[in-house]
Amino acid sequence: MRKIKPVTVGNCILDGKHIYIQSMLNKRSDDIEGSVHQAMELEKTGCEIVRASIPNKDALKLIPAIKNKISIPLVADIHFDYRLAIESVAMGIDKVRINPGNIGDLDRVKAVVSACKSKNVPIRIGVNSGSVEKDILAKYGSPTPEALVESALNHVRILEHCDFNDIVISIKSSTVDTMVKAYRLMAERCNYPLHLGVTEAGTERMGLIKSSIGIGSLLLDGIGETIRVSLTDNPIKEVSAGIDILKAIDMRKGIQFVSCPTCGRTRIDLIGLANKVENALKDVDKNIKVAIMGCIVNGIGEGKEADIGVAGGDGSAVIFKKGEIIKTVSEDEIISVLLEEIQKM
Repeated sequence: MRKIKPVTVGNCILDGKHIYIQSMLNKRSDDIEGSVHQAMELEKTGCEIVRASIPNKDALKLIPAIKNKISIPLVADIHFDYRLAIESVAMGIDKVRINPGNIGDLDRVKAVVSACKSKNVPIRIGVNSGSVEKDILAKYGSPTPEALVESALNHVRILEHCDFNDIVISIKSSTVDTMVKAYRLMAERCNYPLHLGVTEAGTERMGLIKSSIGIGSLLLDGIGETIRVSLTDNPIKEVSAGIDILKAIDMRKGIQFVSCPTCGRTRIDLIGLANKVENALKDVDKNIKVAIMGCIVNGIGEGKEADIGVAGGDGSAVIFKKGEIIKTVSEDEIISVLLEEIQKM
């Protein structure tokens, strides 16, 4: 089991006991009202840490406006201008994301560290395959896992040299294999909390697939304290995807679905049924497993680990609990009866 140095971000403690779901605002940084609304919606969806780009001085206005409306921690994403990091801390930011190598000389890094130490604000070092230094790229030939880790550890040493160790690390790649190997290597090399993600993962479909493989693999290895599913889409979908990934590997409570892919024995609209039931239960706060199965031949047997389920017949279905049939219903009654039984649980 990896021993982690706990880092506190606002009201969140990154110590491995809880995996925190993050996302990032994608409204224009000068759209204060839109950004505040999006941050509120993300929190409502289940986001536990939210990040905002602070590209210029005007964007600093986002910090008090957003923090006044949400209760989850807010992270400032800073590049190049160290003064923005210092001012973000002064305005109450909960964490700063920087790449120490692109904000200037050591004096500037020390100035950021001094500001963060004064307010107990942690720093996330963010390295990805596009930010690896030229000398390291020359050494390894490309942004290999080893290159990413060496770059990140160099930045860690800069902060440690400044007597600062309230550090979170991310070493993302858009290549899943590289990302997984890099984080595994980093987990061996340090005990700082790790922020997981496949960067530039793509649009919803491929982004979700790549993120599920990369993030899920590492979490099952016991690696990672916080995650972001990176999608070229509404960040609300990033949060929902993160929740579903954690549910799928039993790291988050909530309703889990088991449903068969259907076959020639199926005599009910199972695809439509499964989608309707899943949608009807999306906001139900119960820690149960629900099975939607196409037929009785092996549906009950395969779904017996579920707390409750449906197995289709010819225009009808049976409702079962833990593999035991409790009711036979017509196809038109399936959803109403199933939901009624779930509400009783």
